[in-house]
Amino acid sequence: MSLIVVGTMAFDAIETPFGKTDQIVGGSATYVAYAASNFVKPVQQVSIVGYDFPESEMNELKSRGVELEGVEIIKDKKSFFWSGKYHLDMNTRDTLVTDLNVLLDFNPKIPESYQGAEFLMLGNLDPVIQKQVITQLKTRPKLIVMDTMNFWMDIKMAELKDVLKLVDVLLVNDSEARQLSGEFSLVKAARSIMKMGPKYLIIKKGEHGAMLFNEDQVFFAPALPLEEVFDPTGAGDTFAGGFIGHIARTKDISFQNMKTAIIIGSAMASYCVEKFGPERLKEITREDISQRVNQFVDLVNFEIELKG
Repeated sequence: MSLIVVGTMAFDAIETPFGKTDQIVGGSATYVAYAASNFVKPVQQVSIVGYDFPESEMNELKSRGVELEGVEIIKDKKSFFWSGKYHLDMNTRDTLVTDLNVLLDFNPKIPESYQGAEFLMLGNLDPVIQKQVITQLKTRPKLIVMDTMNFWMDIKMAELKDVLKLVDVLLVNDSEARQLSGEFSLVKAARSIMKMGPKYLIIKKGEHGAMLFNEDQVFFAPALPLEEVFDPTGAGDTFAGGFIGHIARTKDISFQNMKTAIIIGSAMASYCVEKFGPERLKEITREDISQRVNQFVDLVNFEIELKG
């Protein structure tokens, strides 16, 4: 049931209307690993960090079944650092600082012990690096899931379209889907993007849920109305981790099972936003996750009878 996760392990400084932290562990691969490790072991991490990345965090990940052989440690450089400030609606944010640091040296090498993994999650990275990872695998995984963002569409659209031919599931938000496809209607956008290669498309709509597309099938999962959203920074990556974690655990890549995986991803993301960074993800149990999933089921479950 092995799962390879490729992405950043980093530091974030975050300010929201509800609080502020000058430095907390973040990065796409960190969030994915914390979420996915609830469902599948081992999670085989591929990333790069500097001398300043805390050993305590590495040990925490290891204790959850995350293998770190593929994480390169650069002894004389700092880890990737991002700083952002969220607006009151929590959907828009300003990036204040991006220090790539070790990320400039990121040339991922897939350890021999990771070969033969059944599932691959490519976090939001340079599409050239994403392709590098896929081409290093001797056996193609059952499912390759990839995240990307508007930044790569702005500066590396050709390379992005190149790697899209090699993946099964693409994760984007609604504005990215429109930018990638040139279509305003999300249904038309999905059709256009699936022609580029991915068999499945997930369009994340933040507090408005997520949509799953495959051929002519569409599924919509709502977001849980939350009383408090403290920090949405890692929500998308946590969603991805819950999604791929469930798929890897069940080894079922049908549309029907992906619908369940989206609900589980949404449940994980709803926990993530309750505290800064991945702190909330470190606290929750399988029982908590089941309880939250049931809340999602209750949210959309209804009986209807049309009388004559």
